Amino acid sequence: MKSLWNNFKVAFAMFSKIPMPRADWTKENMKYMFCFFPFIGTVIGGLTMLVAYLGLRFGYQPGFVTAVLVLVPVFVTGGIHVDGLLDTSDALSSWQERTRRLEILKDSHAGAFAIITACVYFILWLGAWSQLLGDHDGICIMSIGFMMSRCLSGIGVIIFPKARTDGTVAEFSRNASEIVARNVLIVMLAALAVLMIWINPVKGALAAVTALLVFWWYHHMAMKYFGGTTGDLSGFFLCICEVVMALVLGISGIVIL
Repeated sequence: MKSLWNNFKVAFAMFSKIPMPRADWTKENMKYMFCFFPFIGTVIGGLTMLVAYLGLRFGYQPGFVTAVLVLVPVFVTGGIHVDGLLDTSDALSSWQERTRRLEILKDSHAGAFAIITACVYFILWLGAWSQLLGDHDGICIMSIGFMMSRCLSGIGVIIFPKARTDGTVAEFSRNASEIVARNVLIVMLAALAVLMIWINPVKGALAAVTALLVFWWYHHMAMKYFGGTTGDLSGFFLCICEVVMALVLGISGIVIL
């Protein structure tokens, strides 16, 4: 039990800004870390539903509520995945050879394409939440989506080839109990898909299929342009997966109505 608790603490310490008791980052304490990665999405999803409910309950302006909803994941995670989104955007937009792209991923400076991507990304979120605000089923499904994206991101870290042998993802993968973590994440993914469909069969199925399609595209992109995955690419996928799910849910709400 102590080992699982330590794995939980390491997962939250690494992928969120939620204060956690100290835990040594040993191989034993990272063995099942990815099993707890989706629970950071649980926190984001819970806060998302709370913000949406309170915003409507107390009559706050929709623009204010949507702005807070956009920032909830950033507050919880500290923007760690957005950093991967921006680094990857710079690397992809460089149109350099694979080695140079991997070097750009490690560069701490933000290029013009990273800034453009950040603007587009948050504007898309504003639009998606503006469309979803008041859609109870859509908000609930998207809240679950924050867990689903992390299940898929964790699966990618475990099963995809690594672009570098010395990166964070490679280190986490070496320390993880890959079979157990992979199977736990797959079971969680299936359960989340069923829950989404139970809430609303059409919207839930659309969100789940969207996430899987983005995951397929992410694998293709990572292998073609980088030769495998990295921590930045995993963050890139997570951000793209979530915003595309939100957009699909927002658009489907109008189509279904």
